[in-house]
Amino acid sequence: MDWLVLSDEEWTAIRLSLKVSAVAMVVSLPFGIAVAYLLARGRFWGKSILNGIVHLPLILPPVVTGFLLLILFGRRGAIGAFLNEYLGIVLSFRWTGAALACGVMGFPLMVRSIRLSIEAVDRRLEEAAGTLGAGPAWVFLTVTLPLILPGVIAGMILAFAKAMGEFGATITFVSNIPGETQTLSAAIYTFTQVPGGDAGAMRLTLVAIAISFAALLASEFMGHLVGKRVHLE
Repeated sequence: MDWLVLSDEEWTAIRLSLKVSAVAMVVSLPFGIAVAYLLARGRFWGKSILNGIVHLPLILPPVVTGFLLLILFGRRGAIGAFLNEYLGIVLSFRWTGAALACGVMGFPLMVRSIRLSIEAVDRRLEEAAGTLGAGPAWVFLTVTLPLILPGVIAGMILAFAKAMGEFGATITFVSNIPGETQTLSAAIYTFTQVPGGDAGAMRLTLVAIAISFAALLASEFMGHLVGKRVHLE
């Protein structure tokens, strides 16, 4: 069973993947809640366009998404040049860039889960809170958010799982640098390209399967909580 023992390089790739996925999930969460609320409750021109843009990463090849990120957030990109010159922030070929790519790829799953939870909330509860003098922000924080919390958590889990398995957009935007941008998926790819790397690829594959399966089970459990809450109401 010695072939199941992970090397230091493999542990580095796993820890980096967990860090990148966690940062991607946490940073994208406020935007995910805001966009989900707009899509669920908003009535404005361009709503279908916004919905299409949000879900575009699910349809586009991941390499295309990574290339677009490189154009926008690279050192000479429209946004990347500004961040580098004025804030000293460099995303391309850094682990922070990997977090950005993973966040973009997992964003549609997060938004969809949260949006469905918001749409399941009885609007009469929100209206009742409004008649008691609560403002829209306070109604959301005290009424809507507690009711959609299981959906929010489910969306976070799905985004985290997507980030853990992301490869195409990440390797296109930040390359495959050991210790800096080599995530779990990139490490598996590297092992498959070298002679005798099958054992390492298999070890990391088992780790990826275990993490993804645990995330899916957690998401399913939170989905059942949402359904049970809606049924009780």
